[in-house]
Amino acid sequence: MKLEIRTPDKSVFTGEATLVQLPGIDGLFEILEHHAPLVAALQKGQVKIQDTDNNTQFFEINGGVAEVLHDNILVLAE
Repeated sequence: MKLEIRTPDKSVFTGEATLVQLPGIDGLFEILEHHAPLVAALQKGQVKIQDTDNNTQFFEINGGVAEVLHDNILVLAE
């Protein structure tokens, strides 16, 4: 899956991921390959990314919105 995390100032992450965990307003949720289309509001918390080499990265966000469409994930974060 292609993942991009953007803030108002810059692009924080762009790359391939096998798993993305996001802090939704109703709790954590994960996105895997072939996920159904989705738009979700995000709250303050950590974004967990597992890349194609099984490396894990974490990014702190203060809220935002996520869109999933055709194995492309766009996170607009504060």
